[in-house]
Amino acid sequence: MTKGYLLSLVAGLFLTACVNTETADTKRTTLRQMLAASAQVFVEREDGARRVGSAVVLSTKLDQANVAILTTAHLLEPPIAQSTFVVVNPQIERIAAEIVAIDAERDIALLAAPLPEVSQVELAPGAGLADEILIVAYPWGRQRTVVNGAVSQISVRASVDDPFSIWGPVGLVDATVSYGMSGGGVFDKHSGNVIGIVRGYRTAHLSLNSEQPPLKLPIAGETTVISTREIVCFLRSIKHEWLVGDALTSTIGERDCEPQS
Repeated sequence: MTKGYLLSLVAGLFLTACVNTETADTKRTTLRQMLAASAQVFVEREDGARRVGSAVVLSTKLDQANVAILTTAHLLEPPIAQSTFVVVNPQIERIAAEIVAIDAERDIALLAAPLPEVSQVELAPGAGLADEILIVAYPWGRQRTVVNGAVSQISVRASVDDPFSIWGPVGLVDATVSYGMSGGGVFDKHSGNVIGIVRGYRTAHLSLNSEQPPLKLPIAGETTVISTREIVCFLRSIKHEWLVGDALTSTIGERDCEPQS
């Protein structure tokens, strides 16, 4: 073994170690951005009921005092007197939030709250089939949890040109979720971009007898997603599309927001 070969081997190992360190640092930075863009939602209703959910904090502030927050509409429905609070840091107290708009059909709600800081996370127009994702949410109203998975279904309009599209707005991911995770961010694992928020999970109906209603059992790994396309369409309908920036709104046109026949 020559001296030159040994030097080349050492140099190669050194470069590999540097690359691995940079990759690890990038992953940590991306994950921190996802965590900073995630929030927990508490709802206290007039009838005494309490609900918990998750949310995504948008990069652009709603106004000088308030930050824009996206969550699911079903967390706040039906519309009765209720108090809404958000938490972005488990170490600080809950902050009162205002309901800005609700779209029950798309299952999206926009909240506003004077949060102390805003993450720089971006929204992407879509993702690829089988792309790796992370969900950041708060199952059962408890600690923040990160769940790993992949895009398992693309929600696309029927297209003669590309009936087998493998890229588009996300409809389903295979990560398993539970109560309290609705509204949680669905992030591209590598870029950290938001590709949707958790809507819920598909269920199977089990009938024990004809006299009782069927049991609804969650199907593991079939998590439904509200895509960024639906988010843009919702914000456009309430004249707040500027919250997600020109790059995204220009990608998703008016036709994309028309009801599918």
